[in-house]
Amino acid sequence: MAADKTPQPIPSVWTRRSREAEQRGLSQDAIVREAIVMLDADGIEALSMRKLAARLNAGATSLYRHVATKDELMELAVDQVFGEMTVPAADSADWRTAASQAAASFRATALCHPWLSSVLGQAGLAYLGPNLMSFSDRLGALFIKAGFPDPTRAIDSLIAYVMGMSSAEAAWLTTVARTGETEAGFVARLMPAAQQAAAGHENLTEAYANAATDALDPAEARDAKFAYGLEAMLDGLALRLPPGPPPAE
Repeated sequence: MAADKTPQPIPSVWTRRSREAEQRGLSQDAIVREAIVMLDADGIEALSMRKLAARLNAGATSLYRHVATKDELMELAVDQVFGEMTVPAADSADWRTAASQAAASFRATALCHPWLSSVLGQAGLAYLGPNLMSFSDRLGALFIKAGFPDPTRAIDSLIAYVMGMSSAEAAWLTTVARTGETEAGFVARLMPAAQQAAAGHENLTEAYANAATDALDPAEARDAKFAYGLEAMLDGLALRLPPGPPPAE
C-alpha cells in the first residue's frame, strides 16, 4: 500500500485559518492576556489550559475553539509581548544608538516577562507572528540604512546577545523573588559563600572581592554588565560595515 504523501499541516497558529468565535464574551485576545498574567506570576510550568479556563470562568473546550493547543497559546503569548517592544525609526538616530535603544527595550520587556527568553526557541513558529515580524522588519530598516551587506545576520547577532543576557537575568531575578528578599539583601547574604567558593581560584578571587561593591546596587551592576557587552557586540558589528558612508536612500 502506497504511503500517503499528502503534506501534513504545519503545527502553528500562524499557518492555519482562524476559527470563528463560538462563545460570547470569550475571545482569543482575552485568553492570551490572561495566559500572560499567569505566565508572569508563576512561569510556564504552572500554565495549563484547564487552569486558564477556570480563571476565565469557561470550560477548557471553549478555549480550544479559539486556541487549538498550548503550543499555539505560547506562540500567541510571545507575539503579544513582542508588541510591547520599541524600535526607533531608521532615520531617527545613528544605527548604534537606535540598535542600543531597541536592545534595551527588548531586555526591559524580557525582564517584565521572565518566561519569554526561555521559551523563544521553543514557541513553535512564533517568528511568523505579526508583532515579531514588525519588530524584525524595523530592525532590518536600521541595519539596511546603516549599509550592512547582510542585515539579517546583524539582527540575529543583536537578538542572540539580548536573549542570552536577559534569560540569565530573568532566571536570577526569579531565584531572588522566590526568597522574598530584595535583590540587594539576597546578594549581600550570598556574597560570603560566593567569595569562599572562589577562594583558591586565582583568576576569580579578585573578581569576587570586587563584587562586594556590586552588591550595594545589584540592579545598577546588571545594567553596566549589559551595556558593556552590548557595546562590545556593536563594535564587532561595526567591523562588518563596508568602508565609506552608508548608501544613499
